Amino acid sequence: MVLLQRCLLRKIALHGQRSCVSQLGKQSANPAWATAKLRHSPRSNCGLGHCYSTTSGIPGVRERTLIAVKPDGVQRRLVGQIMQRFEQRGFKLVGLKMLKASDELLSQHYHDLNKKPFYPNLLRYMTSGPVVAMVWEGHNVVRTSRMMVGDTNPAEAHPGTVRGDFSIHISRNVVHASDSVEGAQREIQLWFNRKELMDWDCCDHSNTYQV
Repeated sequence: MVLLQRCLLRKIALHGQRSCVSQLGKQSANPAWATAKLRHSPRSNCGLGHCYSTTSGIPGVRERTLIAVKPDGVQRRLVGQIMQRFEQRGFKLVGLKMLKASDELLSQHYHDLNKKPFYPNLLRYMTSGPVVAMVWEGHNVVRTSRMMVGDTNPAEAHPGTVRGDFSIHISRNVVHASDSVEGAQREIQLWFNRKELMDWDCCDHSNTYQV
């Protein structure tokens, strides 16, 4: 009888171990985004938002874009109103600085326009005063920001957009917004270093993005 009890106890113990191993195996099969952020190496472009995951399961939530209030926007004290629009839209501010842009920085930023006849005037305009550069993060933030900023020509920008409401002439169009995800990566690297970008969790993130 004692021998039978010992055999039964041993079977129960072995079954419990197998059950635990089975449960651990199921947990490890979960995708990385369901549990935590992916780790990243210091040399990668993770600061640009492409190697991060999210617990919501919605791709692109960590997408980032560069928004820069140009000298005329700063002079006209529009920085606060422009920032408010992006905050109210639900995007997260992860980088912010005020600076006097150098010729070297601008020559790289506008490298595709250096053959245009208006390029010298553009550089004079962009170095005429301080610029407020920002990095915003959120789902489809690049495309959405372009829509919020409006057409380059204020005469064609819709009311309700930044340029439609504030800009008067195409040469003074208040704000810059990255035009593509790849362009945003390049521009963020030009205007910010890694230490100037902050990763933080919004308290309303789960309510905004959970599905």
